[in-house]
Amino acid sequence: MPRVKIKRKSTVTDMTAMCDVAFLLLTFFILTAKPKVPDPVDIDIPASSTTIKQPEENIATVIVGKGKAFYDITGAKIRIATLEQMGQKYSVAFTDAEKTRYANMQGVGVPMAQMKQYLDLESDQREKFQQSGIPTDSVSNEMFNWIRESRIATKALNGAELRLSIKGDSKEEYPTIKKVIDILQKQKVNKFSLITSLRSAKK
Repeated sequence: MPRVKIKRKSTVTDMTAMCDVAFLLLTFFILTAKPKVPDPVDIDIPASSTTIKQPEENIATVIVGKGKAFYDITGAKIRIATLEQMGQKYSVAFTDAEKTRYANMQGVGVPMAQMKQYLDLESDQREKFQQSGIPTDSVSNEMFNWIRESRIATKALNGAELRLSIKGDSKEEYPTIKKVIDILQKQKVNKFSLITSLRSAKK
């Protein structure tokens, strides 16, 4: 008796569901990822053998490079509140548009006398603008006031202490870093972080 031949059927896998999942995951990662914002000056940070993840809120960073100091505050509301307090201190009135622009900036290093002019520039003009750095000398120590006012704003808005970090160039001269550390100590801030890169393991 002849054998009955079963007709072979091609195996087809429906990939629609997997494509949907892949695109959902891709969209999620794109929307939640934070872009790396370049520093206002080129900085080659020193290496370290240990890493501690920096918190994402209630933190401010003093960026030091080429003898200049810049200040970066995390959180749009705290930035706006700090700018308003600095405006009151130095008798500078900022518009709502200027406050919004400052809230979206990172690592600003402009003296208060030039702040309105800097905020009124278009984004492409601000990139070309040569920031002179926030004064840290004993005559016009604006960095001291930026740090103090941002600490006050963080305490008032979030009910938390502002954590401070220093991000300096590995080739930066010590006196510039020392000025920043002295400013922190004048405000009795003796605990702060130094931002470094991870040193590769020795072979």
